[in-house]
Amino acid sequence: MADQSSKFSVIDCDLHNVVPSVNALIPYLPDHWQEYVTQSDLKGPAASLYSPEPLLAPHPETRPDTGGPPGSDLELLRRQALDPLGVDLAILNCAYAAESIHNPYGAAALASAVNDWQQAEWLAREPRLRASLVVPSHEPELAAQEIERLGGQPGFVQVFLPVRSRALYGTRRYHPIYRTAARHNLTIGIHFGGAPGAPPSASGWPSYYLEEYAGMSHIFQSQLISLIVEGVFEEFPTLKVVLIASGVTWLPSLMWRLDKEWKGLRREVPWVKRLPSEYIHDHVRFTLQPLDAPPDPRHLLQIIDQLESEELLLFSTDYPYHRFDNLSDALPAGLPADLKQKILVENARTFYGF
Repeated sequence: MADQSSKFSVIDCDLHNVVPSVNALIPYLPDHWQEYVTQSDLKGPAASLYSPEPLLAPHPETRPDTGGPPGSDLELLRRQALDPLGVDLAILNCAYAAESIHNPYGAAALASAVNDWQQAEWLAREPRLRASLVVPSHEPELAAQEIERLGGQPGFVQVFLPVRSRALYGTRRYHPIYRTAARHNLTIGIHFGGAPGAPPSASGWPSYYLEEYAGMSHIFQSQLISLIVEGVFEEFPTLKVVLIASGVTWLPSLMWRLDKEWKGLRREVPWVKRLPSEYIHDHVRFTLQPLDAPPDPRHLLQIIDQLESEELLLFSTDYPYHRFDNLSDALPAGLPADLKQKILVENARTFYGF
């Protein structure tokens, strides 16, 4: 636990709140879209773009007695995720797949409704919570408008983007999102899942979800390379990015290779003015769970040493998909006390500016 002089003792950087059904959003939709939803019987986007039940089922105790989906009940989240671990601040990541809705204005309207629902039903009722803005990420101009609408609200600290996208996030089409987020000092949170219709592999569609799940780290790597090589952090020098549920043990080898190849090919990308690993250390962080760590705690410490920074990891539980009864279960074994302190609170407090 953090020492008593610290303002916060635990900051959980990844919990999931779930819209129980599209009906919960109707009070927050404009009249036109209320009528559209009710008359068309629209069910909303497919939640399976992120974690298809029952393949990766949340803990059964996280399902409310009312029959709603896990993550849809604030009181359960308090009792199961905030109180037992002594969490002082937690960031909600609502994985509402607005990008699966092809009508751009419908996607934008539903994203806005989700954010207003989060503000009214979660942030206003629980002072320990902060949230990520849901945006129509496949329509960057409309996404920027939503960030502009609510980016100044103190409860929102991040913009949610799915790691599977229709184009790599370093490309210029996404600059409106980064420009607006940076102006409001919002972090970009890139999360597991997303992008319906596009194969999760450079070589086409896998046969089984196991392939997609285990291979998602490759997509995180591609997005990270794109952000650096396309010069996003030079264009937006205050921009901060968190990779959520990405794993981290793949990072040392990626940094080594990027640094090595940049030295030989940097004339091709003169706007990349520093070693790629330096951009990662300055602009990027990684949530802890689910941790892709080897079983021997000594090996994890070796990997953290290879990261050449103790500031890259942010504590997370990934509730309701991984539930922990105490911090000793949520944290890897064998971490020294000062590193625990950084992971539990200091890294997030510094990076998000809490």
